[in-house]
Amino acid sequence: MLQELRIQGLGVIDDAVLELHPGLNVVTGETGAGKTMVVTGLGLLLGARADAGLVRAGEASAVVEGLVDVTADHPAAVRAAEAGADVADGLVLVRSVSAEGRSRAHVGGRSAPVGVLAEIGEHLVAVHGQSEQWRLRRSEQHRAMLDQFGGEPLRRALRIYTDAFDVHEAAASELAMLRDQARDRAREIDFLQHGLDEVSAVDPQTGEDAALRVEDERLSHAEGLRTAAALAHARLAGAQEYAEESAPSAMDAVAAARHALTGEVDHDPALRELDRRLADLGYLTADLASDLSSYLEDVEVDPGRLAWVQQRRADLTRLTRKYGETVDDVLEWGRVAAERLAQLLGSDSRIEQLELHAAQLERDRAAAGSKLTAARRKAARVLAAAVTQELAHLAMGQASVEVSVSPRTSGLARHGGDDVEILLAANPGSTPRTVARAASGGELSRVMLALEVVTGAASGSDVPTFVFDEVDAGVGGAAALDVGARLAALARQAQVVVVTHLPQVAAYADRHLVVRKSSDGHITSSGVHAVGEDERLRELARMMAGVDTDSALAHARELVVEATARRGAATPAPR
Repeated sequence: MLQELRIQGLGVIDDAVLELHPGLNVVTGETGAGKTMVVTGLGLLLGARADAGLVRAGEASAVVEGLVDVTADHPAAVRAAEAGADVADGLVLVRSVSAEGRSRAHVGGRSAPVGVLAEIGEHLVAVHGQSEQWRLRRSEQHRAMLDQFGGEPLRRALRIYTDAFDVHEAAASELAMLRDQARDRAREIDFLQHGLDEVSAVDPQTGEDAALRVEDERLSHAEGLRTAAALAHARLAGAQEYAEESAPSAMDAVAAARHALTGEVDHDPALRELDRRLADLGYLTADLASDLSSYLEDVEVDPGRLAWVQQRRADLTRLTRKYGETVDDVLEWGRVAAERLAQLLGSDSRIEQLELHAAQLERDRAAAGSKLTAARRKAARVLAAAVTQELAHLAMGQASVEVSVSPRTSGLARHGGDDVEILLAANPGSTPRTVARAASGGELSRVMLALEVVTGAASGSDVPTFVFDEVDAGVGGAAALDVGARLAALARQAQVVVVTHLPQVAAYADRHLVVRKSSDGHITSSGVHAVGEDERLRELARMMAGVDTDSALAHARELVVEATARRGAATPAPR
């Protein structure tokens, strides 16, 4: 439970320390004194969104610090320990908000993300405010309250249904996309099929364009190549048709040079080496002459082959102009295009498969939806009975509550196929109507309180503290005493903090905290004070009559006596 709450520089509150009782803590004060700042500060401590506008004028920051008494195995303590907090002597939570809007959090003396405060707060405090009565005016919130009340069996049914719904939606979206893209897919299939047919008709081979380029060059210059090779051969071997009488062949010249050295090579090693080199030159010249002769035999003037090569190159160029820089690029495009075409052609079969799969998923979703509806109807009966019983303790003993679970007119949605509505029959024999229309302002507050007590008790058994912010608005007279008695009954099993303007509720307090504001003529500030018996009577008198006259004080004493008697007779709230 919360042992202590300290608030500094928040709104009109300068510096206030709230020492909280394990039972019913009541916070009162004049309008504008800053009562709601207590709940706002608690919200910040539990991870609510920070606003620089909350920082008191002239202050650098607002700081809220809370001391919580929890056992080491409590979920809040476990989460705090995971964040590195020291929880041996209680759990200390701190939240600060600077005037520039920067927010910081500390858990057990260690800096932590604000989100950790929110996770810890979920296990510590359940906050219910007057502003939450809008939930009763929106039918979708009725469903949320029922799902919250239904506990793990209903949450499990909702998870199974939601998973089935999401899987079905994904399949249906893919199916719709494939159907919508059918025209674009057909155009792409035509393009790819035409391109692959064109490539297949030419049937290019790897590296073929480079090889044909070389062959085209040779065939186009065959005459010149033959003439040049023949003349070179004649210069080497002395072919008669190309030979010139004044120019002997290279082979003859080498032979004549060796002949000139004959008989002298044995007298000088250097000359013998030169003779050897001449012999090598003769062999090389003979080999070159032989190779040139072979080249002459290979080089043919073939106009037919040349025409074929040039046409083949033109066909390949047509492909490379469309599908790649080289023939190898064209072949790679063909490979990728064939894969894409197979994928597109398989879309029709994919559509057929998806249609069958989506139909099965739709059946699964419907089955999960039926189980969810059954779980909601079961929880609805229990919720209706519990809230009706709770209203009997809030001066609405003739009222009855029904929780209607009916099929949605627009079919299944992600939250299920149910419309949920909380109905109220204020008097016996009256037709149940939606609670937002059937209840007056005061009745609406009491119904809201009953719902919060019942749903909070059902869904948060580990939450040790309940906070109610003026949920008794619109209630007065004897009904207000009943509201106070119910809060006191709840406080027997959980710590309760109530911000109220009703003396009938404040009379039940185990600890009465008063928010008072003061002003020096320039600056207005508020503080929170725990009041003793005399001060408490004066505060109750002020709340009833605006003054603490003797008659008002006597009335306050009577009110406390009445509250004490009712407290003893009240039955504990369910937990």
